[in-house]
Amino acid sequence: MKLHNLKPAEGAVKKRKRIARGIGSGHGRTATRGHKGAKSRSGFKVKRNFEGGQMPLQMRLPKIGFNNPNRVAYTPINLARLQMISEKYNLDSVSLENLVQHGIVSKNDKVKILGGGELKAKLTVQAHAFSASAKQAIEALGGTATAVE
Repeated sequence: MKLHNLKPAEGAVKKRKRIARGIGSGHGRTATRGHKGAKSRSGFKVKRNFEGGQMPLQMRLPKIGFNNPNRVAYTPINLARLQMISEKYNLDSVSLENLVQHGIVSKNDKVKILGGGELKAKLTVQAHAFSASAKQAIEALGGTATAVE
């Protein structure tokens, strides 16, 4: 066996369909595109979401809601969770670095301390924002609540 003797297997290679080469070819006249209509014209493309002239789904559904581009999304942490964190990691001050280090929030999250639950320990807390009840509860125990930018 030599390289010049090699051939593809029988039936592996098909002849190309030569369309629009006259009626005698069997693929002339309409060139396998059927009769008339947009699909038979050159340059035809089905537009995305086109439903054959029917009103498209995105136009049939009602438009609701509003996404405010200036909204600041905070990750909420309640006082009860702060108490749990301080006990678990033996902390007397809870800062953003501590929260990131222990995997409670990610480094790009903005943290807001909320007043849910009960705080028993005197803590120094740093966060981006505080609810009024949370700040009051922290300061009632002699701790400090510092807002960080």
